[in-house]
Amino acid sequence: MDIVTIKEDKYFEAVRLSEYAFQYNVPKDEVNERIEQMKKHHQVIGVVEDEKLIAKLHFLPFEVYIGEKKITMGGIAGVATYPEYRRKGLVKGMLTHILEKMKTEGYLISMLYPFSVPFYREYGWELFANRLSVSMKKSDLRFQGESLGRIKRFSDSLPISSLNQIYEQYAEGFTGMLVREEDWWEKIGKETHIAMFFNEANEPKGYMMYKVKEKKMKVEEFIALNSSARRGLWNYICQHDSMIEDLEMIVDEREPLLFSLQEPRVKMEITPYFMARLVNVEAFLKQFTWNSIDKVMVLQVKDDYAPWNNKTFLLKKGDVTVLDTREIEERKACAIHLSINTLSAILFGYKRPVELMEIGKVTGSVESIRAFEDLVPRNKPFFYDFF
Repeated sequence: MDIVTIKEDKYFEAVRLSEYAFQYNVPKDEVNERIEQMKKHHQVIGVVEDEKLIAKLHFLPFEVYIGEKKITMGGIAGVATYPEYRRKGLVKGMLTHILEKMKTEGYLISMLYPFSVPFYREYGWELFANRLSVSMKKSDLRFQGESLGRIKRFSDSLPISSLNQIYEQYAEGFTGMLVREEDWWEKIGKETHIAMFFNEANEPKGYMMYKVKEKKMKVEEFIALNSSARRGLWNYICQHDSMIEDLEMIVDEREPLLFSLQEPRVKMEITPYFMARLVNVEAFLKQFTWNSIDKVMVLQVKDDYAPWNNKTFLLKKGDVTVLDTREIEERKACAIHLSINTLSAILFGYKRPVELMEIGKVTGSVESIRAFEDLVPRNKPFFYDFF
């Protein structure tokens, strides 16, 4: 069966396939809006048999931050097949197709939210970010002293420029956070409240995105650029003590607020979240920012579904070259062997080379792997979004 780009006249069928596969219903009055969003942001590929869409995958072109750099990223979503057509290799074919498409179009990495981690690991995607959910009670809402600045709440018209300014500064401290376009913010604004912190000079320095319903506040994003903003936003949460009994916050695992709580022994649940994979290893290695250490590395990468990545790479003084057969033989004693999954987890900062050596995911001489450990910066992966 041929894998093709699905035309817009099949988008209604794509919605119906998603409903069946993921067991939800799109209200009738929202179907057209869903299709318009697909036309605007998605490319749908799939398989058609007897003029019926039987399998599909949504491709979303994005960029993400790797520190201060913006890197092209291909998002994968809505992978679905009707049950009578499963286990026939359709998803394998679509994923292979989309990897080739991303390589051709210059995407360096890809991300997705997995219905099954083992399933997508088979195709080279690997976990790169966790999700921390912190649960508190009303009794945990203790004010932290005065913060020099003010809070302004928004429910409808959002100050997108100011929000994005805060978000960008925060995102540049991590690997993997999405570069958000204006319409992304507009969609968020329809679904949630936003409180922003302004300092004494009226400069935006933090925000929180939240919902309050049935005596519970859920903070879906909490971003503070300094201690005053962090304290001001927390105190704003505490001002809801007459309205709520429970508080849930989604924050980065290293968020300093958690340590500053009067009683920090609150319930915390960490769940592995999004997955990522390198699409073009050579191109990614060449733009990656390494630690300034004068060491020579030889990386032999295995990638079963993107064969252009099955190469041996020499890293020397910031330069990346591909070794030929003779050079590989000459340097085999110092080569480090790892899969595309493992390399992705390391370069996103989710796991360290020595840590993965201990479970057999990185092989080679201990000396070479420890040298690789020194070369790789200690990046902090994080991802707030969902697609």
